[in-house]
Amino acid sequence: MALISLSRRLRRTPFSEGVEAAGVKAYTVYNRMLLPTVFESVEADYRHLKKHVQVWDVSCERQVEIRGPDAGKLIQMLTPRDLRGMMPGQCYYVPIVDETGGMLNDPVAVKLSEDRFWISIADSDLLFWVKGIANGYRLDVLVDEPDVSPLAVQGPKAEDLLARVFGEGIRNIRFFRFGVFQFQGRDLVIARSGYSKQGGFELYVEGADLGMPLWNALFEAGADLEVRAGCPNLIERIEGGLLSYGNDMTDDNTPHECGLGRFCNTNTAIGCVGRDALLRVAKEGPVRQIRPIEIHGDKVPPCDQLWPIVDGDQHVGNVSSAAWSPDFNTNVAIGMVRMTHWTVGTEVDVITPDGVRPATVFEAFWA
Repeated sequence: MALISLSRRLRRTPFSEGVEAAGVKAYTVYNRMLLPTVFESVEADYRHLKKHVQVWDVSCERQVEIRGPDAGKLIQMLTPRDLRGMMPGQCYYVPIVDETGGMLNDPVAVKLSEDRFWISIADSDLLFWVKGIANGYRLDVLVDEPDVSPLAVQGPKAEDLLARVFGEGIRNIRFFRFGVFQFQGRDLVIARSGYSKQGGFELYVEGADLGMPLWNALFEAGADLEVRAGCPNLIERIEGGLLSYGNDMTDDNTPHECGLGRFCNTNTAIGCVGRDALLRVAKEGPVRQIRPIEIHGDKVPPCDQLWPIVDGDQHVGNVSSAAWSPDFNTNVAIGMVRMTHWTVGTEVDVITPDGVRPATVFEAFWA
């Protein structure tokens, strides 16, 4: 297997020392940073995540900071979700679209104050788009990437672990809300959120020097909770229907095609640059949409390219993510399917590298 040659263009993180000591076995590259993908094995990591607690280095979820008098105006221009009711202390999942309504990113927006936001982005150069909108419209804002590196604590025991380090006030944070807690005399934004369905938190670590002290404090406090280093898990995210930007959706897809219509208040999200295009889409309806797919038979190989979904000679969609689920004893997958074949129970075939497999459009995601 070929290796990746490291350089300063591929940035380490404030937690890389801890990740390496924990025995990371594989990485991917995400926003020009290293993102761990495997520690023991994908399946072993999956089982541990569902039972215990893991600490994830997700520094690659870079922040786009927007601050200044026009911060609220700018962030509303980026998304068809109506943000007028968003209060400081809240986190919103915000599909971000271009002028055609195509998805540019699907980040979580964190409202720190009326004139300051962080956008915690998926893998893309969103910073340049935001800067372009801000400068093109001559808005009174500063757009930058701050020295903020998220650390996720995920799993059923996540709350207990953080309560030991930050106090019982952690338990009062509601879903997609955040609080400010002290660590070594510094303020730390901690949100109840994360890229798993097992429950947990994301810690926005402001200042790289706090990285390893925080990492070590979490592992010292959680020894009896069986805390381990972990990472977003392929099997668990597919079971839960958590989409991966760049894999399951790109700028060729609208939020409605990605099943994200519930996050679009297109009629009232005045100012969104893609609003007119999305109003047309909302009126006409999508002709294809994300669906859970069950692929029958033995364990499928890794899905590193689109697998065609076919009905006879007719190409009706593509599988973008797939994995064997030990808990459900089947291959779980995410696919973009044409409306002619997206009805629950529709039988199709998927062309995998191992050959053609029978598959079924599933009722709902598994978790």
